[in-house]
Amino acid sequence: MTRVCFQLQVKPERIAEYQERHAAVWPEMLQAIADAGRRNYSLFMRADGLLIGYYETDDDAAAQQALDNDPRTARWEAEMSEYFISLEGRADQSALRLKEVFNLEDQLARH
Repeated sequence: MTRVCFQLQVKPERIAEYQERHAAVWPEMLQAIADAGRRNYSLFMRADGLLIGYYETDDDAAAQQALDNDPRTARWEAEMSEYFISLEGRADQSALRLKEVFNLEDQLARH
């Protein structure tokens, strides 16, 4: 299992709208994410629009490829790309990945 954490910056004038859109993500988009193998997916946002995302997957490259090839995701990702600062292309492809430096369960399992 791979844990993935990423960072994006939502445009300040679009924060409220971004939150509204994510309060009711299209059912077909939710299913596409699940079908791609991403689970335990969460987004967290600071008041200034700093967005941190997290998900788990067994094969991140395969999950990304599945989403890239899924027609259910194209429209959603195109619309979402308008919300971000300094982003080229789709948000799910252009986000800054963060390196995991600590995981409680991993360390407990070693002892």
